[in-house]
Amino acid sequence: MQPISGVIVLLGVLGAVKLLSLPWLCGLLVGLGMCIAWRGSWKFIHVALCTIKRDMMCLVVILRVRFSMYRNLRNRSTIPTLFAQIVTRHPDKPALIYEATGEVWSFRVLQEQCHAVAHWVLAQGWAEGDVVALYMESRPLVVALWLGLAMVGVEAALINHNLRQHSLLHCVSVSGARAMVFGTELTEAVSEVSSSLQPNMALFSSGEQQEEVKPRSLHVHNLDALLASSPKHSTNYTMRKEFNDRLFYIYTSGTTGMPKAAVVVHSRYFRIAAFGFYSFGLRHDDIIYNCLPLYHSAGTIMCVGQCLLFGLTVVIRRKFSASHFWDDCVKHNCTVIQYIGEICRYLLAQPVRPSEANHRVRVAVGNGLRPSVWEEFVQRFRILRVGEFYGATECNCSLINIDGKVGACGFNSRILPDFYPIRLVRVQENGKLLRDSQGLCIPCLPGEPGMLVGSINHTDPLRRFDGYADQDSTNQKLAYNVFGMGDSAYVSGDVLVMDEYGYMYFRDRSGDTFRWRGENVSTTEVEGVLSGLLGHSDVAVYGVSVPGVEGKAGMAAIAHAGGPFDLAAFLIAVKKALPSYARPVFLRLMPSVDTTGTFKIQKMRLKREGYKPQDMSETIYFLNSRAGCYEPVTDELYDAIMEGEVCL
Repeated sequence: MQPISGVIVLLGVLGAVKLLSLPWLCGLLVGLGMCIAWRGSWKFIHVALCTIKRDMMCLVVILRVRFSMYRNLRNRSTIPTLFAQIVTRHPDKPALIYEATGEVWSFRVLQEQCHAVAHWVLAQGWAEGDVVALYMESRPLVVALWLGLAMVGVEAALINHNLRQHSLLHCVSVSGARAMVFGTELTEAVSEVSSSLQPNMALFSSGEQQEEVKPRSLHVHNLDALLASSPKHSTNYTMRKEFNDRLFYIYTSGTTGMPKAAVVVHSRYFRIAAFGFYSFGLRHDDIIYNCLPLYHSAGTIMCVGQCLLFGLTVVIRRKFSASHFWDDCVKHNCTVIQYIGEICRYLLAQPVRPSEANHRVRVAVGNGLRPSVWEEFVQRFRILRVGEFYGATECNCSLINIDGKVGACGFNSRILPDFYPIRLVRVQENGKLLRDSQGLCIPCLPGEPGMLVGSINHTDPLRRFDGYADQDSTNQKLAYNVFGMGDSAYVSGDVLVMDEYGYMYFRDRSGDTFRWRGENVSTTEVEGVLSGLLGHSDVAVYGVSVPGVEGKAGMAAIAHAGGPFDLAAFLIAVKKALPSYARPVFLRLMPSVDTTGTFKIQKMRLKREGYKPQDMSETIYFLNSRAGCYEPVTDELYDAIMEGEVCL
């Protein structure tokens, strides 16, 4: 029996049993019987019994999101029109709360601000498809700006407010923006690149006026004054854009090169937010605490999307603060928090405070919660449910951990594996996909690390891939003849591993895993171990080349603010916690480790600089295997290593 036939039979049997009014358990047993007959494996019986509840929960979520998306596609809905429906239901309910000032925007006020933005846009003469760059720190106006732009078909480019000079210019340029709106707090950064901007680039500033923009010849408009005088009612403009058309651009983190402008269409925005709402038990009366930047998909889609599409209240904090996190949650009666990257580890590193036991938070939603801190985080802060997920802004192979499996970023059904067409496939050491004799990719077995890929189907809103602003970046993420001859798939660039029950665990980003002493070393796993040994300090692990030695030696950059560092005790702990091949051969103690605005460790500079002494404020150590200790890398020792005179 073909797999698709087995699925049809299973669903048919379940439906027939329901019509006959037999108990649900009987229907489940009949369905399992069909699956067992189809697969013919007693091991499969065990897996099916252990995962059927999880799979059915997810199936309901997928179908609910899918039907909603098809309805919106049929109705030609957009995010602004869906938001308008929410406003009519409870116009006076708080939509956005700005923690810095205590300012509260009701849904009616937010809509009025969006209308003011739309009128301003039309007055500028911009047309559908034009782009405006938004370069501001997080505050409610950011939401009103991109949503107001979208009301008249103009697209926002949400630029990381931490970028400066060349990176900033790159992001503005690749988006093709006709104008830039920037916060006055970023005046200096804009003045640094002003001479390199397009001559016709219109500049608008918002916020408390600071000293005059430099150079003086640069003409900047006061956006706040323009919006204050702009009408607050709906425009008469009829937008031609529909559900699958462009909404805005969100940039990748740039951890593997310059940031890329990912295309976000209206349907993708809805999909991400809807999966978050339905998967993790969110409620319409929830209050979400968001300390994540609004230039990132986690903050502006997964979090703010709950407000715009489902009527939840969102508390916006300008910048993450580990010491104020739980105080803020108590102050605003938050019931949901969102995390990303290393936020949970930063919170665990804080001293115990009363607010962490007096909050009302029941759900933590996010991605990047390390398995090494998962249980400690849940127990210490009394979190009832963790909604971990995997996904990039642009990907079509997102995963959800719907049942709280510790350490997993999601799963793929072992019973109905083809219902959601994603797969882990084998990769070569150079990162290229491994092919069989027919030229197809080779699926990974349970326990075998592989690259996550997702089958592309542009007629299916759950499987489309909209790519980036530039075609070259889009082409780099595509692979062909993956699931079958003639198909195409999105290549995530991330290495995961799946267990026998279908749970997926993140291992590394492509290129991070390195080989040493004949073994593959997962940098993510080693980082988790070392960070735990050092009280949740920032740690970056990567491989470095040593002349005349096969593979790459492990190196760990450790954030160490100063004072004594007990190398002997550290080495003893490392030997107990890690196998010999995974122990760092080199250590780099530095004041801080480079991170992105969303707390992802950046390793490009570290890899490039290697183990050569660089800075007087830093110390590099080498693990002398014969002496059994770490010793400082001097210029003389570095030269000896490079000339092959030192035994590794």
